Amino acid sequence: MSQSNVERLIGLLATDEAFRRRFTADPRGTLQNMLERGMRLTPCEFHALAAMDPDTLRHFADAIDPRIQKCDLNQNCEIQGE
Repeated sequence: MSQSNVERLIGLLATDEAFRRRFTADPRGTLQNMLERGMRLTPCEFHALAAMDPDTLRHFADAIDPRIQKCDLNQNCEIQGE
């Protein structure tokens, strides 16, 4: 069951700019908040996700078509090609 949560979190990190920003600033706190909201992760999954490299996450997110990205309206956001 927790594998689907890992996939969900990775999807959020790839497509949700605000979530990615919070995670980059405080990975463990962001994950802990998700656990408090009912998400289940094993301790191993928690530590593996918390150790993800922020630059790698940013590069991965940059490679995803902006049309399926969730823009953070509190930041400057552009959709290329429009």
